[in-house]
This record gives sequence, structure tokens and C-alpha cells, in this order.
Amino acid sequence: MLKFQSFSLGALGTNCYLLVNAERTSAVVIDPGTADTQLLRRLEGLKLEAILLTHAHFDHIGGVEELRRKFSAPVYLHSLEKEWLVDPAKNGSLRWAEVTPPVTGQLPDHLLADGDRLELLGETFVVLHTPGHSPGSVSFLCDDLLFAGDALFRRSVGRTDLPGGNGPQLERSIQTKLYVLDDSILVLPGHGPETTIGEEKRENPYVRM
Repeated sequence: MLKFQSFSLGALGTNCYLLVNAERTSAVVIDPGTADTQLLRRLEGLKLEAILLTHAHFDHIGGVEELRRKFSAPVYLHSLEKEWLVDPAKNGSLRWAEVTPPVTGQLPDHLLADGDRLELLGETFVVLHTPGHSPGSVSFLCDDLLFAGDALFRRSVGRTDLPGGNGPQLERSIQTKLYVLDDSILVLPGHGPETTIGEEKRENPYVRM
């Protein structure tokens, strides 16, 4: 069974997720906002199969390059944001200079598109393109776990006032890509506590089914 652990990283408390296979030999990291020492310690002795990015705002990518170099791990990101890893103006790190130095790096190794199926850790990760918070935002669905990035939060949704954000588009993404999933699906967001699809359909004040 796939095990996961969350880390709240950086000045904005971004949720980074470490997933490990049943044999405890391989791992996947989702949204490494920083190269946190506790995260690096947990990765010791594991093969890092992939670094998956729900989107490329600075608070989700600050640790990418250190992990990529240290573990020779490929980086996956939606094609609409491929330049954001390289450009601190696009990833927002220039805008938030009071909380982060400029974040720059290399282009992603693999470009994601809606409906992609990634075979990692002996599991299938389905890519759901969920734009609105940013143009290339995606969510990763693996069995009964949904890594939703900054699309859907517990009783909230991602902000849409940043460059490339779009409120009606985010609402459509949530209604047509996420709320159609089984109510029991565990939602693991980019910030804040976990929730479920069923809870958000009933209780989220921002997007109704």
C-alpha cells in the first residue's frame, strides 16, 4: 500500500507530499516548496522516481533543483508552465521578494497534459488539468488520494488574482474535474488541512455542485 507523509514548507506553509512504495525502496515527491532537511533525511536510501508539480508558483518549486541534482530525479510539470521553473517573474518569486529569493532552475524533464497516466511506485497517477489558480495547474489522482495543489482547499479554493488566474475557469475545473470524483476521495491540498470530495461538495462556500 502507498504511504504518504506531508511537510509544511516555506514562508507560505506549502504542503509537500512524500509518497513511498510498500517495499520502502522508492519515493515520489509532490511540490517541494523547499529542500527541507527533514524531507531530505526521509529520502535517504530511497530511489526518488519523480518530482511531480501541481503548478509552478515559487512556493511549490523552491526545492526542485536541489532534489533534482541530489537524487537525479525527473521533474514533471504541465506544458503551459514549463518556462516558470526558469523565470522568477513568471513563478512569482520576484513579486514576493520579502519572503523568497528569486527562484530559478532548469526546464522540466517531462511535460504533463490532461489525462496522462503516470506509472510510478507501482501505482497509476492520473493527471487532471485543473486551471484557474494558474494556467497549468494540475491535480494528481492516485487510487483514493487526490493531490489537488492550489485548486481546492478545505472550505476554500485557490486565489485567482495572480497573473494567469481565472475565477470562472477555476470554478469549472472544480465542478467538472474534481466534484465528479467519488465522495470518499481524500483531498490533499497545497495548503491547509486535508478534506474529502464529499465534504467540499456539501460545505465549500465558494464552489457548489
